Amino acid sequence: MEYRPTIGLEIHAELKTATKMFCRCANDADEVKPNTHVCPVCLAHPGTLPVINREAVRHILRVGTALGGELADFSEFDRKSYFYPDIPKGYQISQYEHPFVEGGELAGVAVTRVHLEEDTARSTHAKEGSCVDFNRSGVPLMELVTEPVIHDAATAGRFARELQLLLRTLRAGEANLEKGEMRIEANISVSKEEGKLGTKVEVKNLNSFRSVERAIAHEIERQSALIESGGAVVQETRGWDESKQITFHQRFKEGSADYRYFPEPDLPKMYRSEIADFSDAVIRASLPELPWERRTRYTEAFALKESDIAYVVDTLERATFFDALTEELGMDRRLVSIAVNYIVSDLAGIYAKQGCEEYAALDPKAFAKLIKLIDTGELSSRGAKDTLALLVEKGGDPENIATEHGLIQVHDATLLRTAVESVLKEEVKAVIEYRSGKDAALQYLVGKSMQATRGAGNPTLLRELIIATLG
Repeated sequence: MEYRPTIGLEIHAELKTATKMFCRCANDADEVKPNTHVCPVCLAHPGTLPVINREAVRHILRVGTALGGELADFSEFDRKSYFYPDIPKGYQISQYEHPFVEGGELAGVAVTRVHLEEDTARSTHAKEGSCVDFNRSGVPLMELVTEPVIHDAATAGRFARELQLLLRTLRAGEANLEKGEMRIEANISVSKEEGKLGTKVEVKNLNSFRSVERAIAHEIERQSALIESGGAVVQETRGWDESKQITFHQRFKEGSADYRYFPEPDLPKMYRSEIADFSDAVIRASLPELPWERRTRYTEAFALKESDIAYVVDTLERATFFDALTEELGMDRRLVSIAVNYIVSDLAGIYAKQGCEEYAALDPKAFAKLIKLIDTGELSSRGAKDTLALLVEKGGDPENIATEHGLIQVHDATLLRTAVESVLKEEVKAVIEYRSGKDAALQYLVGKSMQATRGAGNPTLLRELIIATLG
């Protein structure tokens, strides 16, 4: 019998607010100068008092509502004691017994709780010593904990991606893993007995979705092999070595008792029913269309392939552009289907090659006009690809771009016949093969004729002219 893995996730995400969680310092993830956004509160000077960031609380309540969780009426903050150089107070203000959100579900995975806390400072280590940047200290930090109901790495990765998309859709946070704005920890155990959990190991601070999946897969294999060899898994915290593709020991795992939680005496208790802006109705009304709602709408409205819908909804920028585009196309299924084909293939390829920001400069009206030119036959497939590349690079009117570059499809039989005759004179071998019954030779001659017209010739008309000329 194989070992059955059980996985629970703990995900931290910095929230998008103007100021930090308990002070007025700017919350600026892009600040590069160390220790710029600091004050006596986030540096923990004696005698300072924290004040709760209202917008951060609102973000948590909106996330909880989107997840279908239960929003607490009573909640409070707690002190979580531990001693690191990046914790100037010697404790972190977090939530323990009374989080803002309990329960919920995302991507088929049950959520235990969502609570709010403050982020730590950022430590940088070098041979000469260590430095601490307190710009991040006190930034609002959401922590989401799942139930231990995940049983494979792919599901864990899918959940984390969906959470990132949700945070961006709600504009609660950017959740860029590479910038540390979203940090994923996986608790992994294996057991042969159905319904019984093994000893869990925590793998911390995984900074890419691929790392999450690879670290979980490795840890499942490591624990299984360890038990099979007669060893025992110990409860510990491990890191992930991206270059070696293995986990490594960091420290033995603390329990909740080690943190000595107790209610934060410098902050008031919170009763949501006393705050009108935090009522269920107000919070629910503030939600935009959620990713899974958008997927359902696209399926029903346009009957698109599941993979195409997944691609379009994968980023807020794509989905916003797509909505504007479908309006320009009059919600026409046929035109939308053509547009999606170019979005998931050609447009995706252009953005990948250029490395520029997706949809930042592309006008939905211009793209819709390009699709209509394709639909009417004024642009061939080749001409459309070239026009699209120029449209993304320089902007403008697609019809003018195509005209200026000779890409408008030619339907004039007289002009096309000249090109065909020239090709047939040069491609003697292909002509002989065609006359001997090889269909591939005909397609080759059509392709050469398209080249001769710089992609502007109507391929159907070119084919007909070649057949008629060769008899």
